[in-house]
Amino acid sequence: MDTIYLNKMEFYGYHGILPEETRLGQIFIVDLKVETDLQLAGKNDNLEESISYVDLYEECKTIVEGEPFKLIEAVAERIAGEILEKYEKVLAATVKVIKPNPPIPGHYESVAVEITRRRP
Repeated sequence: MDTIYLNKMEFYGYHGILPEETRLGQIFIVDLKVETDLQLAGKNDNLEESISYVDLYEECKTIVEGEPFKLIEAVAERIAGEILEKYEKVLAATVKVIKPNPPIPGHYESVAVEITRRRP
């Protein structure tokens, strides 16, 4: 299987449990891994036989910058679900949502969740 990656996409969203998170918002970073067959696209140099990176980026952007969720787990689930639903060439989607500055006391780089969803 072949893979398309979109790494470290940054968006501004309003996801979180605490009122200040949904009122003030914060940066979220998304990594997307899409499993598909890229052989014909590579042989024929034809975008129609691949999946547009721009379209995948826009799907992630629309979700992260759209409706607020309490959990980043829900953000990841929505991204994976939308991509599997809209792009029939996608066999699996792995989504990592990183919250660089959650309101948790202590020293750490970030918190994140990563999920993989496959076509049945």
